[in-house]
Parts: sequence; C-alpha cells; structure tokens
Amino acid sequence: MTRTGRKSLNSTFTQTRKFTAGAAAVAALCVMSTPAMADIVIGEFGGTKLSMFGIIDVGMLYNSDANATGDSKTSMETSGLRQTVIGFKGERELDVNLTAFFNLESHFDTNNGFLHGTGDANGTGPGGVNTPLFRRQANLGVRGDWGSLTLGRQYGPALLAHIGTEPRAFKEQFSNLYAWAYGQLFTTFNPNNGSGRNTNNDVGIFMNNAVQYRNTWGPVTMGVLYSFGGQAGDFKDNSAYALGLTYNGPITLSGSYQAFHDEQSGKKVVDHTSLGFAIPFGDFTWKNNWMNAKNDNTAGNQLFDVNGFGTGLDWKWSAKNSATLAFYLNKDDANKSDETKFIVISNDYQWRPDTTLYIQAAFADADPGATLRTSIVAAGVTAGEKSTLLNVGLNFMF
Repeated sequence: MTRTGRKSLNSTFTQTRKFTAGAAAVAALCVMSTPAMADIVIGEFGGTKLSMFGIIDVGMLYNSDANATGDSKTSMETSGLRQTVIGFKGERELDVNLTAFFNLESHFDTNNGFLHGTGDANGTGPGGVNTPLFRRQANLGVRGDWGSLTLGRQYGPALLAHIGTEPRAFKEQFSNLYAWAYGQLFTTFNPNNGSGRNTNNDVGIFMNNAVQYRNTWGPVTMGVLYSFGGQAGDFKDNSAYALGLTYNGPITLSGSYQAFHDEQSGKKVVDHTSLGFAIPFGDFTWKNNWMNAKNDNTAGNQLFDVNGFGTGLDWKWSAKNSATLAFYLNKDDANKSDETKFIVISNDYQWRPDTTLYIQAAFADADPGATLRTSIVAAGVTAGEKSTLLNVGLNFMF
C-alpha cells in the first residue's frame, strides 16, 4: 500500500498510494513471522522481556504504460515483497497460565524514510493529521493456553485467515491485498457526506478501538473482533466486527466475514466476505481465494460490488528458490466497465532465511473503466490499456 489520501476514487488517484494495502498485513506481518523474523531481545528487566523486529524492503519498479499516452515509468519502490516496518514487543508473566504482552508496530517507506500513510478516515487523527506513528499495531493483551485477548489498534482476523490460501500470500505488490484494501476503503475514508464513514476501519486490515479473541484448537484457528463505535446514542454507530477461520490439515481452508457501520446513522456501509483453499502436492501448492466487498451509502443504495478471484501455483524448485504463477480476475458488478485481469510470474531467492532477492512481473489487461478497486498494483494500472510491470528488489528481515 503506498502514499496519501483520496477524496474520491476517480479524482485524487495520486494521493492514494500512501495508504495502500500494505498497507498492508498485509499486510499480515506479525502472523506471518518466520524463524527469520525472530525477535531481537533488547533486554529483560524485572521479569519483563522487551524485543524488537523489522523488515527493510526496497527495489525498482518498471511500468510499460504508466499513463493514458503510453509513457513508461521506472521508479524506486518501497515494500515490493513485504511492507517495511519496525516493531517492538514486550511480555511478562502475571500468573500461572497468564502472560501480559504488548505490540507496537510502525510502517515507513524505504525510498524516502517517511512514515507510510494511512487509510484511516480523513481528519480523525490528533489535529486532523492522518499519519499514525504505530499504524499497524498499538495494543495490549493477555494470553494463556485458553487463547489470547488483545485490546487496541490491531490486525483484523479476516485477512489473517487467508494468508495460506491467497495465491501470493498477500504480498505487497501484485496480489489481491490491494483489491481487499481498496474494496473496503473509499466508502469509509472521506468525511461523512452521505456515502458513509467508519473511523475504526483502515483499509479493512487494521482496526481501531478493537477487542479480539484468538485461539487454536488442533488444526483450526479462529479470531473474532469487535471495534467499539464510541459514539453517543446507538451502540452500533461507527462499530465494526470481524471473524476469521482457518483449517490447516492435509489441505488448507479459510473463511472470513467483516462489516463496518456508519458513524452517524449506524447503517452497514461495508460488507466483506472471503473464502479460500490450498492443496499441497509434493513441491507444489495450488491456492485459490475469492472475496467480495459490497459498499453501500447511508441511504442503502449500492455503490460498489467488487468480486476478486485469484488462483495460483507455488513451486519450491530448489532449496533457496520458490516460484509462483498466478491469475487474478477482479471486477465491480455494480460498475460493469471496472474489470482488470492480471497474470503474475515471480521468483523469490533466499540467500539466507532472513534475506530474499525477489523478481516479479505482472501483465495487466484493464477495461476502460478500471479503477483501483480492481487492481493488484499499489498505484493501479492505466484504464483501457494492456501493460507490463516488472519489480526487482531486496527484502531484509531482522
């Protein structure tokens, strides 16, 4: 996800890059932690362990048709494989089977050093500023063998449920991380003008004022979350809720649902559902994911109805190399000319478990009315054109 804010889907395109879905997970960084992202222990004081972690990711991006006149563009691109972040964690044992913990996670752009932007509703930050220091996580919780309870700004459980079934695991470029984010953004981002707004929703990935319970029972992991609206009057005003389920057995199955309510009327303005499955066989894994985002205004009129489908094949073809071939078809059934198709080919070379050289190419075919809602590219692609994008970069984790 990548640059500032957008007053409408079609009028402020250049600003949107600041809050892109990588803005994500991601988007889904903490749950995707690998041994390569083992925390660096800063110290232990009085029974409290403090640690830090991070990802630095940067590369070059070429786009063959960056505008309507067919001009190409080459640029330095932050966060091609995973978002660039730095985070801090802490934990202390309170009692038998009870541990308190906290998470603070910040997101910044490697190409310029600035904090990454946000998909939070316009003007909701202190003084109207919309660039949170800890965009991705700022929370406190407790856990035991009964599960965990987390309070504060955090990842929602819906997107996290599909990490293993999205064809490219919601990578920061060229995945349906962007269809997920943009399909839940534009109704709720702007000041409330009748289109509906929910100030707890940051691109359908990060939730404010949230309480989440998570647990794993055998092969099944579940997360359920509620975001308090904090409005005088109806308890439902500005509220959000989400559910995510994952089954990790011989195959992987995933399902999720989340909804966001308008801050003034309490009407449901975003309704998001997703299902997925993955089947491994030898060095290959076949992944499939479908998602649907319905956006309504406060009068109940439908604005968008975005369906995103992705299918892909992962191939672990050597000890250090993993290749992926994926196809995406995204369309807005409420706006028939908004459809984009993509073929993605990529390879990740792990010099070591914490350092990856990646190369990824996307071939896009965008209808004349194509918008960011149907894109898998952070900045979108040129409507009505066929374009080729190539991204090469380095991902460094600690």
